[in-house]
Amino acid sequence: MNSSVLLRLMVMLVQLWPCSPRTQSSSTPKTVQSFTAVQRVKRGWLGEPFFATEEQISPNPVYIGQLKSDLDKQNGNLQYILTGEGAGSFFVIDEYNGKIYVTQKLDREKKPFYALRAEAINRSTRLPVEPQLEFIIKVRDINDNEPQFSDGPYVATVPEMSPEGTSVTQVTATDADDPSYGNSARLLYSLIQGQPYFSVEPKTGVIRMASQMDRETKDQYLVIIQAKDMVGQPGALSATATVTINLSDVNDNPPKFQQRLYYMSVSEEAPVGTTVGRVFAEDSDTGDNAAMDYSIEEDSSDAFSIITNNETQEGIILLKKRVDYESQRRYSIEVKAVNRYIDERFLKEGPFEDTTIVKINVEDVDEPPVFTSESYVMEILEGAESGSLVGVVTARDPDVDDSPVRYSIVHSRLLKRLFSINEHNGAIITTEPLDREIASWHNITVTATETRNPEKISEANVYVQVLDVNDNAPEFPKDYETFVCENAISGQLIQNISAVDQDDSAEGHHFNFSLAQKDANSSHFTVKDNQDNTAGIFTGKSGFSRQEQFFFYLPILIQDNGTPPLTSTNTLTVTVCDCDTEVNIFYCRYGAFMYSLGLSTEALVAALACILIFLVFFLAIVTIRQQQKTKPPFSEKMEEIRENIVSYDDEGGGEEDTEAFDISALRTRTVVRMHRPRKKVASEIQSLYRQSLQVGPDSAIFRQFISEKLEEANTDPSVPPYDSLQTYAFEGTGSSAGSLSSLGSTTSDMDQSYDYLADWGPHFKQLAGMYSSHRTVGD
Repeated sequence: MNSSVLLRLMVMLVQLWPCSPRTQSSSTPKTVQSFTAVQRVKRGWLGEPFFATEEQISPNPVYIGQLKSDLDKQNGNLQYILTGEGAGSFFVIDEYNGKIYVTQKLDREKKPFYALRAEAINRSTRLPVEPQLEFIIKVRDINDNEPQFSDGPYVATVPEMSPEGTSVTQVTATDADDPSYGNSARLLYSLIQGQPYFSVEPKTGVIRMASQMDRETKDQYLVIIQAKDMVGQPGALSATATVTINLSDVNDNPPKFQQRLYYMSVSEEAPVGTTVGRVFAEDSDTGDNAAMDYSIEEDSSDAFSIITNNETQEGIILLKKRVDYESQRRYSIEVKAVNRYIDERFLKEGPFEDTTIVKINVEDVDEPPVFTSESYVMEILEGAESGSLVGVVTARDPDVDDSPVRYSIVHSRLLKRLFSINEHNGAIITTEPLDREIASWHNITVTATETRNPEKISEANVYVQVLDVNDNAPEFPKDYETFVCENAISGQLIQNISAVDQDDSAEGHHFNFSLAQKDANSSHFTVKDNQDNTAGIFTGKSGFSRQEQFFFYLPILIQDNGTPPLTSTNTLTVTVCDCDTEVNIFYCRYGAFMYSLGLSTEALVAALACILIFLVFFLAIVTIRQQQKTKPPFSEKMEEIRENIVSYDDEGGGEEDTEAFDISALRTRTVVRMHRPRKKVASEIQSLYRQSLQVGPDSAIFRQFISEKLEEANTDPSVPPYDSLQTYAFEGTGSSAGSLSSLGSTTSDMDQSYDYLADWGPHFKQLAGMYSSHRTVGD
């Protein structure tokens, strides 16, 4: 080991294509290409990396290189040993000459290189003759992987009519081979399907438009892209991908009417808003690009309108106003359809609109009569005599046959019939004089009916205004309450008066006030007209006496300005009051009231005093009686044994129900009455009751009965010690039926005879049958 050592390294490179593997004809490894690199260095191993081609396929091991020591005399004394990654499995070494072989298929994509160690030892001493050598065997790549499209399937969208060269989308393939060695991973894209509409960039895979395309012709294309490795050279591997390209819509088509002429019809009695018909313009575009608006271009009658149905894109023609067959039987209108959203790029293609003609025929129907006016306003003077003409209404049949018309007034059951109408000529007259002050306006509903078809009826409103005439004289607006003091001086104002008039004056009311001539009180009072529809009442002298005259009645004349003027006499009552000069209304009213009763003040005071004394006496009596009622009549001991009334709201279960309520609650709590034997008076009571039909209160039998009852009460220790009133009466006195009481019955129902019930009359017939002696045992 101290001498120089020459290490010779022989490297064998083998190229085997997978598609044409080479086989060996003998067991000796055969190489395709080899070279030997010899380099002298310092003592030790001398070598370079080894290269092995992946996927070398051969039934025998493949030689890839040789390791040799300078001390090897080729006499078999040295032994070569190989350790490390893949030693013994993928790689083996000839222990005699140091040649290395590949025994299995290698895959660069799984492991690109292997790190190994080599030793040379003496077979006899088993000692190394060279230091351990570490070296690397690299796996050289071959084109054994196809390109892969990992992002598919591809879907792209591009607007229709896009210019040439517009980018649509990009596809990308990958290759697992080594991109740093050879062309195995260098890809080239090409178009297999999609010409002449699309193209693809060979290096980037970008798909572009090759020509302008119309969506309305075809809206979807399938494009097949191929990716080849080794830059497309022969023997390259390839893969394909399918790209679905959709053309999106643009507004490049105008609307088109499929019909150049439409025919429609509408009834003349159709109401406003009726749908006359529909028109439709087709647009090859979709969505908003196909949205359109309809309009009417030519319609001098202005009888129709059109709206757009945004869901169906139809134009709906509506009746804008009523049509009349007799006036115009046919209409012709021009309808235009215009795209709502226009793409300016395609304006050069022409206007995005279209027009069509719509002819509409009016259908004739039997129409009701038509008044010359929808409403009439008429006038008549109030007080006009019955039968006066108010006005005339006119209606006619608008149809061609012009049927005669009959007029009538719709009368309300709640209103008085003040008007009538001539059914032939429509003349309205009054049935009685009208009073404007009661009603100044009257509303009348007049109907017109076709005589040939009574079902055709129309109505019109007639408003009758009652004109005013001066038929109401002015009068006081209220009853004046006027007082004058006894000490009043001459010329003193005691009352302001005014007037009202129910008539209506166009110029406004103006009233004149004056005192009636030759009036006995004209010397006591005067009237001053204020010329503003009011007047003042003044005293005409000083001093008045109630003893001489308590009331003065002044006749006031009031005249209006009507034509002709009317005058009324209104009486103003002036009451003399016991005052100085200023009137006290309350005091004066009191004095007038007493005067009307004919009483003086002293008499009234005396009457009030008597009434007051009577009230005091009455209240005293009521108070005493109230105290007597509240005083307890019994002592505390007797209070404890008084009878109590207990109310029960429970419904009992009949005579056999002994548990429905506690009967002990009805008994006195503190005092328990002692039972004492009573005299058997059952038979006596029965006889007394039987005889009560013929006896009265003065009878000896009745007195005996009362005496016995009184004796029982006196001897009963449980009754209160105070006097009590006990009432006994004979039931049914004077009745032919007798008594129904069973108090005196000493026998059972089976032993007692009820035959006498048959003598009581028809009211007891059913009862007599139930208790008759002839009843059967089963009853």
